[in-house]
Amino acid sequence: MKAAAFEYAKVGSVAEAVALKARHGDGARFLAGGQSLLPALNLRLDQPDLLIDINGLAELEGIVFADGKLRIGALARTAPIGRSELVARHAPLLVECVPHIAHPAIRTLGTIGGSVALADAAAEWPAACLALDAEMIVAGPAGQRAIPAAQFFLGLYQTALMTDDLLVRIDFPAAPEGARVAAVELARRRGDFAIAGLLAQAVVQAGVLSDVRTAFFGVGDRPVRLAGVEEALTGKPDVAAAQAAVGDGLDAVADLYHSQAAKVHLAKVLVARAVQNITH
Repeated sequence: MKAAAFEYAKVGSVAEAVALKARHGDGARFLAGGQSLLPALNLRLDQPDLLIDINGLAELEGIVFADGKLRIGALARTAPIGRSELVARHAPLLVECVPHIAHPAIRTLGTIGGSVALADAAAEWPAACLALDAEMIVAGPAGQRAIPAAQFFLGLYQTALMTDDLLVRIDFPAAPEGARVAAVELARRRGDFAIAGLLAQAVVQAGVLSDVRTAFFGVGDRPVRLAGVEEALTGKPDVAAAQAAVGDGLDAVADLYHSQAAKVHLAKVLVARAVQNITH
């Protein structure tokens, strides 16, 4: 199939993009990497009246470290994030995610902002934002505001973005000294969306874990942190207790091939793998 007819506008600033979106509302879409949007257009799952091309806007580009935060522009592509020395130093969990994300061609064009704004429940970038307590910096008609990741993801393909908002950048707190990370997932084939995934970061000293952060993805309608899992892994990690906390706290959703019970089981398997990766 081919996309339905639409108008196209190439904007020169964030302010112009936001103003244009405000005028057209739900009839307009922002075009960044296009790795999710263009297939949806060609399948006619989405039929907007207008595409607003935000590529090339300097305000949305770049990776910098300032004021104790790693600031990644919404237009940063996945592959360069994986190669960035700044990212490796201050947010190593993001580097760990990159090999799991789709395939090289998609990693070359796809943007972190596009993935986060789409909020696919099986995607790595939203889960990383949640695990690391990132803030989404959003531009709207009234100016910019910050939305914590814990308040940003509301459900499958649902976020706290308003109709005329544009995600500008994502701010990640710097990883603490001694942090170790793990990105583990199960998929039918390499590059597929995760059936179940887990991202984890912890400070490790002599086998003792502190500042434990985790995020499960691919198992529900959004990425989720489970306090019980993080508590069980703090100190000398108790994998069995953490797995029990998964069973008690995970609100898993079945898909076409995997039952709710299967999703919970796979999440428990990933807890053990993540702890193994972090502690050895």
